[in-house]
Amino acid sequence: MAITKTDFMRGMQCRKMLWLDKHKPGLRVIPPEVQARLDAGNDFGDRAMGMFGPYEEMTVYLPGKKIPDKKAMIRKTQEHLAKGTPVICEAAFSNYNNYCAADILRKTDTGYDLYEVKNAPEVHEQFVRDAGFQYYIITRCGVKIGRVFIVIHGPDEADPFLPQDVTREARGYYRWINDNIWDLNRMQKQPEEVAVEPGEQCCDPYECWYYAYCHPFRDTAGQ
Repeated sequence: MAITKTDFMRGMQCRKMLWLDKHKPGLRVIPPEVQARLDAGNDFGDRAMGMFGPYEEMTVYLPGKKIPDKKAMIRKTQEHLAKGTPVICEAAFSNYNNYCAADILRKTDTGYDLYEVKNAPEVHEQFVRDAGFQYYIITRCGVKIGRVFIVIHGPDEADPFLPQDVTREARGYYRWINDNIWDLNRMQKQPEEVAVEPGEQCCDPYECWYYAYCHPFRDTAGQ
């Protein structure tokens, strides 16, 4: 695959982060509290699959591994789109090898609505960009997307799923994504490490997992 949704979001935070993901992933340091948030987000996403009733999940793993078989997921997704499956979860798409898997696609009279699930109490701009990337890939694959929603975590634990309509904002990122996706694809493949000075991007919107690598003298600075 070329650029995935995760690649794009991380590369737009910091191009060096994406390059390290591809060439030196062993340098990652994921704090336990961050891993706990990631696990909680995955659990919330799994629960959200049933928010509209029966659904079909597209997740397929490579034999004997817990690694998604993206090509098999894309084929399975196309089969369910052709059948008109009402709710498709983890629907996988590829355009020029750029890839995304949508949390939920819900069939409408004219196509599908897109739902991106986030275990957070409010919508953040990076969530909208995330959904915008999916809208970009899916529409370029010929699937008509009507509305785009971010599903946030509401206060009622019995029914915590609160869809927020971000259609206009997500569509507004189309040109921005197109302007950057091809550059990120070229950059991640270059053999030389990308040179980026540490700055605000190291912690905004998330602390980089390579923070220690890029700040080797942070504990002794100023002494």
